[in-house]
Amino acid sequence: METTMGGIGMIKVIADNITSPLGMTSSENYLKVKDGLSCLQSYEGVMDIPTPFTASLFTEEQWDALMQYGDYTRFESCLIHSIREALEGSDVDVSSPRVIFIISTTKGNVELLDSRSHRLKNRTTDEAVRLGNAALMIARYFGNPNIPVTVSNACISGLAAQLTAKRMLESGRYDYAIVAGADIQSRFIISGFQSFKALSPKVCRPFDIERCGLNLGEAAACMVFGRMTEQDTDDWVAVRGAVRNDANHISSPSRTAEGAYRAIAYAMADGDAEQLAVVNAHGTSTLYNDEMESVAIARSGLEHTPVNSLKGYYGHTMGAAGLLETILTMKSIDDHIILGTRGFQELGVSRSIRVIGEHIPTDKRGFLKLLSGFGGSNAAMLYQKGGRR
Repeated sequence: METTMGGIGMIKVIADNITSPLGMTSSENYLKVKDGLSCLQSYEGVMDIPTPFTASLFTEEQWDALMQYGDYTRFESCLIHSIREALEGSDVDVSSPRVIFIISTTKGNVELLDSRSHRLKNRTTDEAVRLGNAALMIARYFGNPNIPVTVSNACISGLAAQLTAKRMLESGRYDYAIVAGADIQSRFIISGFQSFKALSPKVCRPFDIERCGLNLGEAAACMVFGRMTEQDTDDWVAVRGAVRNDANHISSPSRTAEGAYRAIAYAMADGDAEQLAVVNAHGTSTLYNDEMESVAIARSGLEHTPVNSLKGYYGHTMGAAGLLETILTMKSIDDHIILGTRGFQELGVSRSIRVIGEHIPTDKRGFLKLLSGFGGSNAAMLYQKGGRR
């Protein structure tokens, strides 16, 4: 249940970071996306996967820079890096018991199950692949005394983690939440999506009539949350959000978009659609996900609101997606821009929603973030610059 904001104050974003093949800071990532750049490319013979695939993967040079923190896995190392970079923009004492770490991921250290993967010196593979253990290693690296929260709920993990942070801060038990998400691609993950026939051999085209599947990506992202004071007037505020599961199917979205529609309805319950700059959709570029989202957006009365997807720049970064895409949307609106949906040319869904193919200007100060995932999971969060007084 969503807690009220009365008395405890609204929840704001203090600092952030994106670590991806496009760059190691949020600003670097935003400027490259603004320039229309993408880190998606074709790979062949990688990870002993027999079929070529298109993805965004860290380079060996980038891994050399990321693997500098000690006996940690690739997954843990990129999260540590992203959190360190985000914390440089804040004065949060992460060793305080009033700070909680929340880690978002779908697969964590699953790559360790591959016999050719990196070997750890001080942990067994069985220990490391447990998501809670990996999260604890990260929290302890920063000297935090609390047991971290691990959020692993398919593709909505990154947004569900933000909602978890919001509620934990509103409870009054914590002053700050460090929310970080990541996933590293592996033979296990890529071959799994291939078995679903869900991967596109070319760069994905969200919502487009020619779309034929998604691309996978690697990234880590971090958002630092705190409570808003009366002196704060121009921060990004997590206004209201929800997770709704329609229990439709283990992998196929609801044709009526019931879960996504209900999540949007809750997030927008007392919001003004006229103040939304954009609906930043999940937009994976699969036939059924994009169709479902178009139904949810239209059912919610948002068919005239600009809609975009950022998957054409990064692919689907799984546990990082909700954080990475939220940060980029904030950066773009701060820059008075709505980012275009890379790869989109002609609407290919049944509802006449307003998908943006090119960057356009905006003077509005709010947005709605959507994610959907396997098992019928759906999430929506309303963000507003400066909140509401």
